[in-house]
Amino acid sequence: MHYVKAKGILSANNGMNLYRGCSHGCIYCDSRSRCYGMEHDFEDIEVKENAIELLESALQRKRKRCMLGTGSMTDPYIPLEARLGYMRRALSLADRYGFGFALITKSKLLLRDLDLLKAINDRTKCVVQMTLTTFDEALCKKLEPNVCGTRERFEVLMELKRAGIPTVVWLCPILPFINDTEENLRGILDYCAQAGVYGVICFGMGLTLREGNREYFYHQLDRLFPGMKELYIKSFGMTYQAVSPRNRELMELFHQICGEKGMAHDNGQIFEYLSRFEEKRGEVQLSLF
Repeated sequence: MHYVKAKGILSANNGMNLYRGCSHGCIYCDSRSRCYGMEHDFEDIEVKENAIELLESALQRKRKRCMLGTGSMTDPYIPLEARLGYMRRALSLADRYGFGFALITKSKLLLRDLDLLKAINDRTKCVVQMTLTTFDEALCKKLEPNVCGTRERFEVLMELKRAGIPTVVWLCPILPFINDTEENLRGILDYCAQAGVYGVICFGMGLTLREGNREYFYHQLDRLFPGMKELYIKSFGMTYQAVSPRNRELMELFHQICGEKGMAHDNGQIFEYLSRFEEKRGEVQLSLF
């Protein structure tokens, strides 16, 4: 871990990264790609020591309230968050200034902040997005070794359902020849349906491989799945997208099941929902007096 002074915290789309780097150890992580310009070891977490001060200043200057977001590059609930509490402080600011929030995580640590998630959602909208890739727990431990397993994430989704907090699941990546199976897809979508998620984001059955994350991923394939790297090289070469040969049939099944279960499965529709700021009717009426 090391600290840096950041010049700003919110992107043009009101997203933020309180940390850079991750210790979850997911073997496929695109954030390792060199194109993102990370100049330190991925596991050496960069902490933006002035992030909370920058965030409060940015929120005070906002003319209109909106949805804030985090988690697209670095999971905000890495183990370090349990000690530093930057995410909790960011949520506290969103609650204080009346902003919505949409976050992405794989970690059950977010339940520590359930009180703030509920407070934000009572006033505006708070959406928790949970990544699910692998129904098989043993395989999950190989692919995502340093974070809670899929069953625990499902239990988090159920807890959020009971709290009335909307959820979205990211079904990605699906690794060709590893978890691109009908059994895996049905298992994950059954979890989603039980948890009453608003929708499931899926970009297809496959993953992206770029300089930086490709080398790490192939090294892990050699370690965990002997002979798999050679199959990937033969099948995909140096292409950016490694698409499962079962993509078409699995995507048809994905859309069919989501439709039957009443879960949104159009990425554009889900992203519009995530970005749309909503103020609860009671709060609007109070503001008139």
